[in-house]
Amino acid sequence: MIGSQQPLATRYDVALLDLDGVVYLGEQPVVGAAQSLASARQAGMRLAFVTNNASRTPDQVAELLHRVGVPATADEVVNSAQAAAHYLADRLPAGAPVLVLGTTGLIDALVERGLKPVFSAEEQPAAVVQGFFPGLDWHALAEGAVAIGRGVPWLATNLDATVPSPRGPLPGNGSLVAALRHATGRTPAATGKPDPAMHAESVERSRARHPIVVGDRLDTDIEGARRASCDSLLVLSGVTDAAKLLSARPLHRPDYVGRDVSALLHGHPEVTGTGELVSCGSARVRISGTDLRLSVQPPDGGAEVHGAEVHGAGVGGTEQDGLNGLRALAEASWRLHDAGGTVRRITGTDAAATRLIEQLGLGHATG
Repeated sequence: MIGSQQPLATRYDVALLDLDGVVYLGEQPVVGAAQSLASARQAGMRLAFVTNNASRTPDQVAELLHRVGVPATADEVVNSAQAAAHYLADRLPAGAPVLVLGTTGLIDALVERGLKPVFSAEEQPAAVVQGFFPGLDWHALAEGAVAIGRGVPWLATNLDATVPSPRGPLPGNGSLVAALRHATGRTPAATGKPDPAMHAESVERSRARHPIVVGDRLDTDIEGARRASCDSLLVLSGVTDAAKLLSARPLHRPDYVGRDVSALLHGHPEVTGTGELVSCGSARVRISGTDLRLSVQPPDGGAEVHGAEVHGAGVGGTEQDGLNGLRALAEASWRLHDAGGTVRRITGTDAAATRLIEQLGLGHATG
C-alpha cells in the first residue's frame, strides 16, 4: 500500500465513489458517510457517484442520495447503463434497435446515445443489453434468449453476482446473466466495473484529472481501478472484510484501506519493510513461516496516530482509525501468498494487537 502525508481529499481532485456499500446499503445510509463527503467537498474534492446498478436513472440516484443526506445532481452520477449505451453507440448505426433486458435507467441511457430501445426479439434488435432489474421476469429472459440464440451481440452492464443490502447479499445482475448464459451457451461482453470502459465513462463525465476510486468490492471497484491505472481506496463498510482483503490477488489489492469514506479526510501511512518484517505506523508484522505475528502498541505506550485530518476547508489535527495493524497484515499476507505460501495463523504480541485481530475476525487461519 502507498502512503499519503496529506488528506486524500486534497491529494486527489475527484473521488469516483461506488454507492451500495459505500454511501448507502440498499436505501439506508452508511453511518457517517454524508458528513464525511460534505467535509471532502469543503476541502475542495469533487465527487462522482459511480454505480454498476443500471436500474435507476441518474436523476433517481441523485434523489436517493438526497434522501440519505448527500446532496448530488444527476450530472454527478455515472452508471453502468451509460457505459453500456456508449459502447453500443460506438458499434451500431444511429437509431439501431436494441433489446432491453432492464428498466428505466437502461432505456434512458440508450435514448441519450441515439439508440432505439425495443422489448421483443421479433423487432429485429441489432443487439441485446442486460442490466440489473429486480422485476426482470421469465418472459423478458425468454425474449433475450431468442435474440441471443439468433446470434446478435449480447452486452451486460455488469456481472456482479450480488448486490449488498441490510439483510445481506442479494442476487445481482451477474446472477440473472447466468440464467441466460446457461440457456443459450453464450457469454456476454460487459462494460461495468471492472471493465475499463466504465472508468473511462466516469472520468469523461466527471472531467477528473487525478481521481481516486472509492469502493467496497475487490473484484469490481479495486480491480477496475487497477486495470485503469488509477489509485484506489477500499472501505470496509460493504461486502469486503479483513479476511478477504488479506487473501486478495494482485489485481484486487487497493492502494489505501479505510473503515468508511471518512478515510478521505486524513493521511495514510505507507506500508514499508523488507524480508520478514512489515511496518505501518507503529504496527509491526513479522512473517514466521506461515504465521503472522502482529504488534500495534507504540514503544512509549502512547496512542497510534498518523496523518492529518480535514476540518471543513482547513487541515489540522491527527487521525487514528486503528487500521495500521490491518494494513501491515495485508501486506505481509500478500507477500506470503505471492511466494506460494498460505497464512495459517495470525497472533498478537500485545493486548491491543490481540483485540484488533479479534475485532477483524482474523483469529483463525485465513486460507
